[in-house]
Amino acid sequence: MEFETNETNGNLTLSSKVPEKEIIYQKYLSYQPYFHSILELIEAKLKQVLKLSSNPTYKSRVKSFDSYYKKILRKFPDAASRGELVQLTDMMGIRVICPFMEDLAEVERQLLANFDVREVERKGAEQSFREFGYESVHVLIKIPSDCYPADSEKYALKPDTVCEIQIRTILQDAWAEVEHELVYKADFSPVDLPLRRKLASINASLTLSDIIFQEIRDYQKKMQSELALRRSSFYEKADVLTREQFPEQRKMDSPISRPSPYVRGTLDDMLLEALHAHNQGELDYAIVIYTRIVNADPQPAAAVLSVILKHRGMAYFAQSKYDDALNDFKESFAYDPKSFKALYYEGIVYSVKGDDRKAVECFSASLDMDAFQSHVHYRRALAYYNLQEYSKSMSDLTAAKKLGLDDDDCKSLREKLVKKFDMNM
Repeated sequence: MEFETNETNGNLTLSSKVPEKEIIYQKYLSYQPYFHSILELIEAKLKQVLKLSSNPTYKSRVKSFDSYYKKILRKFPDAASRGELVQLTDMMGIRVICPFMEDLAEVERQLLANFDVREVERKGAEQSFREFGYESVHVLIKIPSDCYPADSEKYALKPDTVCEIQIRTILQDAWAEVEHELVYKADFSPVDLPLRRKLASINASLTLSDIIFQEIRDYQKKMQSELALRRSSFYEKADVLTREQFPEQRKMDSPISRPSPYVRGTLDDMLLEALHAHNQGELDYAIVIYTRIVNADPQPAAAVLSVILKHRGMAYFAQSKYDDALNDFKESFAYDPKSFKALYYEGIVYSVKGDDRKAVECFSASLDMDAFQSHVHYRRALAYYNLQEYSKSMSDLTAAKKLGLDDDDCKSLREKLVKKFDMNM
């Protein structure tokens, strides 16, 4: 049975005729398994091509029939009246939910690089700060040819059929879900000003939380970058000294820039500034900040002191103040008896000072805590070589190679050991 609608709204006219809802429902229902199969293939492709520093979560959905039905009556009444499957751009959708705001632009960039993108829409971008509503980036991609199931010939989809990819942070997605329940699925009146204000304040809080999470993420990345550079310079000097080369201390002509725009004056900020100065070669300044943290009142926790003393010990080491470095590494281990790195660094100092027996003791203690340290095996092999314990040296060198370390220094030591074994045969 057909009926006529008397509603005049946009594309709807007085003469619009649509078939019974049940006919459209059965048509749409017959396609839903096919849509789900397409989504599974697209999601698998997304997981393959999207490369992020953090792991996103994926949610796939086929548009519910009620939402589909309301939309086609509103926008495509003529096609609906003919009983056709009206293809909407949001029938199939996948949400890519990311931990941090920085991921959103990266996902969008990678979608543009790997898919045929037909449209990009930024939901919520037009809202003023007084309004509430979820933010989300919606990207329409043409369904890739390799994302159609094997039985595609049974279904008549247009060749330019799209899938909607929504890109959100975790908090944006949480807000969208709650907002949908509170606003769109309820009778929400625009005169409910107290409720609107509450929703706006929640949305503002979530947006601020996203910004703070991103700032913390940026801060951590800067910290890790400085730590990696500091460790690299420490090991580089240790290697140079091992090869009995003593270059002059590097000095930087340029002034030190503030490494962090966040949380000025906190312990973390002081540590980051010290690491930055350390990596820039301003060792005296770095040591002053490290010492200020160690002597802070109230005193930092033992685990924090262990880390700071380790850094200060590296700065002393870079200045060739080996006794000061050794004291700091020993004290670092005292504050944290699980710090196998402090023992490793202590062993390096003993090696540089020529006390290979003490170095072996430190390296062995470190390996007792974590046997998978390839560089520690190498340095103990070197110490054993200096002690003329060649079999033990070769054993450690073999262990280092099994763990993936086989650089020029390892190969050079192996050649020396082979010669020693040949001489003793």
